[in-house]
Amino acid sequence: MKKLQFLMLNLVLIIFSHTARGEVLVLVHGWAADASTWQRSGVLPILQSAGWRDSGVVVSSPSGAQLFSSPYPVQSSKHVYRVELPSNGPLLLQASHLISQLAFIQGQHPEEAMTLAGHSSGGVVARLAVIKPEYVKIHSLITIASPNLGTPRALDGLAVVDSKPDFCPGPGIYFLKTVLGGNQYQYLKASRGSMTDLQPAAPGSLLDWLNRQPHPPIRYHAVIRGQGDDLVPAASQDLNQVSAIQGKAHRYLTPSGHALSAADGQLLLDILSN
Repeated sequence: MKKLQFLMLNLVLIIFSHTARGEVLVLVHGWAADASTWQRSGVLPILQSAGWRDSGVVVSSPSGAQLFSSPYPVQSSKHVYRVELPSNGPLLLQASHLISQLAFIQGQHPEEAMTLAGHSSGGVVARLAVIKPEYVKIHSLITIASPNLGTPRALDGLAVVDSKPDFCPGPGIYFLKTVLGGNQYQYLKASRGSMTDLQPAAPGSLLDWLNRQPHPPIRYHAVIRGQGDDLVPAASQDLNQVSAIQGKAHRYLTPSGHALSAADGQLLLDILSN
């Protein structure tokens, strides 16, 4: 009888320790954005209203990743971090920053499950980090309107860079006006590396290489903007179109445009609760 009671007590402790384990959500912004995007869009406030603690912004520095503390110190077993990346840089450069930042976050929560949620190109950068499991332990990946197969808009951006901005015809100038307001040519010019990496996947491209790499057996979720949006085709947003993931990703169709909105915060809560 005592042995049975001892076994039952251990079982209860195991169950309790599992349920008491916290969760960590890391939000990865996209191109021409920064960590504040999640706040301005309403995503972070929605998460906070459901009990997720804003645990701060993690940035890179010459001495390694560092944390900018949150101004809202509340007690919670659910932590949400935002990272700050050089969003106009080549994706592998961004991924190297992200891996260092994730290692820092993991050091703060060595036992918690970690989920990455990346918007737009941030989803691709997050996936570059995910395929390096020796660095960080990821429980699941959520991509939101991410160009997993690339986007023709990257070609438009390169066309703007490679021609005179005042005389750029066709979709290139449309891209410049709609995405950057028509007066930030220098930023786009500095984005050549990221634009090159985000052009439609083709043999020899970064995306073609990434999509053929073994992906770890974690949970994959793809948020797709209906029939696509003005920046990324729907098929490119679908992780199931990635050869290394085919059929393993859960898909969520949303009606909104490419930008983040508070509705994405609610959808993140729904995904995280499953």
